[in-house]
Amino acid sequence: MSQTLSIATDLGPSQGLTRYLREVNEASILTAEEEKSLAQRYHDDDDLEAARQLVFSHLRFVVSIARGFSGYGLPLADLIQEGNVGLMKAVKRFDHQRDIRLVSFAVHWIKAEIYDYVVRNWRMVKVATTKAQRKLFFNLRKNRARLGVMKEDEVESMATALDVNPKIVREMETRMSGHDVAFEPEANDDETPRFLAPAEALGDSSRDPGVLVSQADEQRSRQAQLSKALASLDDRSRDIIQARWLAELGGKSTLGDLGAKYGVSAERIRQIEKRAMEQMRVTAAV
Repeated sequence: MSQTLSIATDLGPSQGLTRYLREVNEASILTAEEEKSLAQRYHDDDDLEAARQLVFSHLRFVVSIARGFSGYGLPLADLIQEGNVGLMKAVKRFDHQRDIRLVSFAVHWIKAEIYDYVVRNWRMVKVATTKAQRKLFFNLRKNRARLGVMKEDEVESMATALDVNPKIVREMETRMSGHDVAFEPEANDDETPRFLAPAEALGDSSRDPGVLVSQADEQRSRQAQLSKALASLDDRSRDIIQARWLAELGGKSTLGDLGAKYGVSAERIRQIEKRAMEQMRVTAAV
């Protein structure tokens, strides 16, 4: 059903929130008889057009409920979209034989989807993970806006009213008092003080004893392999490799320099060098 109704509930850039709000507010409100007739067509005949009409005629109520959650700093369009999902779930489960209007039945489903969205997206890190914490999330936020920081007797009172442990109330209040912080420090060209970013509080592992020992062991192993490989060469090949690759920066010899030293061409030195390198790789691998 959600795929069929996607056009009616689209809040993307192609339609725009303003146009969407105007269209849903202009939708006609169904009478009780029309509502029951459409619900019967959907459930008895699997008539998706009837379901679409039920959803479209109630989208204005979703907008009204979603506006009540605007204080959480989340986009209204996203809140409406989540509420629409709840409305479609309500239409799917609505029993037309009961003496109740769809809007009364759908309120629970609409709010449930918006509640879940707010908890999942209010912070980068979830503040409420258990059922008790989710219940506390919305109640605490209302009380904090009204009273500020809660006193101990207020904590006890809320814990009793919601049937939860006072420790959970205090823990949730602490979580909600925090705020998201960038992991890496933000650019700050002026003298304005800023909070210490978590990345700045991490220790420098470059001087860690374990890291230093590991690096020293690796260096000794490489040096031993190199010495073993050089020892397998004849004197001329060893001298060419050392002059070409192991001399200090600025003191390395060219192929021409070594050719003049041994009375051969530069090409011959290149061939000796290539063969020596291959022999060193074989020896180091053994």
